[in-house]
Amino acid sequence: MNVKEVSQLVGISIRTLHHYDEIGLLKPDQHTAAGYRQYSPHNLQTLQHILFFKELGFSLKLIKEMIQRPTFDSSDALELQRKSLIAKRSQYDKMIATIEHTIAHLKGEKTMSAKEKFDGLQWDHNPYEQEARERWGDEAVNHSQKKMNAFSTEQQSAISEQWEQLYRQLASRIGTAVDSPETEQLITEWFQMLNNNFGTYSYDAFIGLGQMYVLDERFSTNIDRYGAGLAQYMCDAMEHWGNKQL
Repeated sequence: MNVKEVSQLVGISIRTLHHYDEIGLLKPDQHTAAGYRQYSPHNLQTLQHILFFKELGFSLKLIKEMIQRPTFDSSDALELQRKSLIAKRSQYDKMIATIEHTIAHLKGEKTMSAKEKFDGLQWDHNPYEQEARERWGDEAVNHSQKKMNAFSTEQQSAISEQWEQLYRQLASRIGTAVDSPETEQLITEWFQMLNNNFGTYSYDAFIGLGQMYVLDERFSTNIDRYGAGLAQYMCDAMEHWGNKQL
């Protein structure tokens, strides 16, 4: 299948499929003589795994680490995804029941304790994500955290403060042109901060990271706390700035 056919079959954009190829997450098994991507049945199975894991909240970086390990087993992954989705469904059922109980409470039809108001809202532990990490992806998940933990308390505090400040400053730029000198300066500082503290990012990798801010819900949810649309704005600004450096 070509990229357009896969896009229509699955319901994701051609740009997303291109991005998965560029970051090495899903590379088509074949190309036509003209260079067009051709996806095999094996590619489609891999794409199914990617989308299931993504729905369960796994980052693209972790998914790539897991599915490319020699020990990765497709049947095991599907079973793990099934168990995790069942657990997620159960939690959603509890949340729905809590909402219904709360509505009845507000109408004076039922009483409700403070604890009951938060039934089903505990998301701090996912045993199946931990199982996946232990099987296929621990190194990728823990890399940034290990680097952060290696810093002193003072260093961690300084990095966190710089991180927060840049997010807030970029959030204040939402709606302005990404090629403005002010935004370009902030993106330059963001690039330098990442390279100084968390590894070496090429310009292409930096652009790819910006795309992940939009494609990976875990990134976008966290970033958009500083301002609605910040993830998309940073993605566009990082792409503009990165291409300008190439």
